[in-house]
Amino acid sequence: MENIQELINTLSADTRVVKPAPHPFMLSLKWMGMAALYLAVSLAVSGLRPDWAAKLHSPWFIAEMATLLIVFITTTFSAALLSFPDMHQRDRLVYAPLAAFALFVLVMFFAWRADSPPSPLPVHSIECTLSIMLMALLPAGWTLYAMRRYASTHSGAAGSVALLSAFSVGALWLRLYEETDSIVHVIERHYLPMLVIGIVGMWLGKKILKW
Repeated sequence: MENIQELINTLSADTRVVKPAPHPFMLSLKWMGMAALYLAVSLAVSGLRPDWAAKLHSPWFIAEMATLLIVFITTTFSAALLSFPDMHQRDRLVYAPLAAFALFVLVMFFAWRADSPPSPLPVHSIECTLSIMLMALLPAGWTLYAMRRYASTHSGAAGSVALLSAFSVGALWLRLYEETDSIVHVIERHYLPMLVIGIVGMWLGKKILKW
């Protein structure tokens, strides 16, 4: 009996206070805040596109930025939900990025139709994609690192939306920095690579977030 009491006392003394995991909403807000600070610092270093004031009067540019921001917000929140095994019983919200991407595609379609006659293509091509990917490395790194602390049971989907969220940050930066009005170029070099990034993120998530 004394041994049992001694064991109970030992176990009680060794107990540690476990910090509860944050709510996905708060977790996503934290990641969004870090991304906003990162974007602001990056733009402060690189500078805004010279015609940024004029672009504020372009309705399709504003619509593009707004829907791209919605893509970023929904993918970030989806990544936070997918970090937890039960997704906090918010299964439907996990698919919010699908609606955001559908809206984004619709806006880009009308922006392409409105770009008539087509604006001249810039002299560069793949450099834009590479620039976005480089800008996305840091947000992707801290998001995946943070997600490893939890117990995702959907590692592929979690990795995919995490990389799409990070890529959206890079895409926002480049559209606010690069002076180009060619919607064809923007679609081909800025946004179509998202398809590949989503697939890469699925593979990477299965490697990094697997437990």
